[in-house]
Amino acid sequence: MTVTADLVTAEGQRVTVRAGAGTSLMRAAVAAGIDGIAADCGGCMTCATCHVYVDEPWRARLAPPSADELAMLEMTAAERTDASRLSCQIVLAPVLEGLVVRLPPTQY
Repeated sequence: MTVTADLVTAEGQRVTVRAGAGTSLMRAAVAAGIDGIAADCGGCMTCATCHVYVDEPWRARLAPPSADELAMLEMTAAERTDASRLSCQIVLAPVLEGLVVRLPPTQY
């Protein structure tokens, strides 16, 4: 099954990505050529350059962040908020169809 998600750039441009269920949002964004996701570590959760802000009501549909993700979120270049997540840790699934996330102004 294919799942779609919208990424909203810091400038307000909305870009829709599509990927198979089980694919991370980070991998879907990289495959789509989204500039706002650097993904320097390739999804190993060691760089925080795939930081996104998850829109409500989507936050409640995500699994809670792990202790490792919370620690890595301390390293984000842009402001960390309650909506902050690493897109490498968001696994696309049918329950997330139409997910909306916002990209920070910088990953570095």
